[in-house]
Amino acid sequence: MISMYGIKNCDTIKKARNWLDNERVPYSFHDYKVSGVDKDRLEEWVMEHGWETILNRSGTTFKALDAGDKAHIDADKAILLMMANPSMIKRPILDTGKGTIVGFKATTYENALHGVKA
Repeated sequence: MISMYGIKNCDTIKKARNWLDNERVPYSFHDYKVSGVDKDRLEEWVMEHGWETILNRSGTTFKALDAGDKAHIDADKAILLMMANPSMIKRPILDTGKGTIVGFKATTYENALHGVKA
């Protein structure tokens, strides 16, 4: 089963979910704001993509951090920040069962999910 991770009200999540729905791709949705995120999953994503890709440094939540929290970030610190503030996780993260896709681009989804329809 394909799983999408994100925050329900995010515009990029809405676009990605609409794309999946229009293409009739079955998936489950995990909302960080409702269900949180576990450390093991974040560690897997960071191992696969690097913390620089998973940590959303352009969002308002990250920008609102004090200078000390923004300084000297490494993988461990990034994971702790994202666990404490799930809004700082790049969205969406789509787990295809064979790997994860970070962010949304229709062509990337099309290539990764070719032939996966209900």
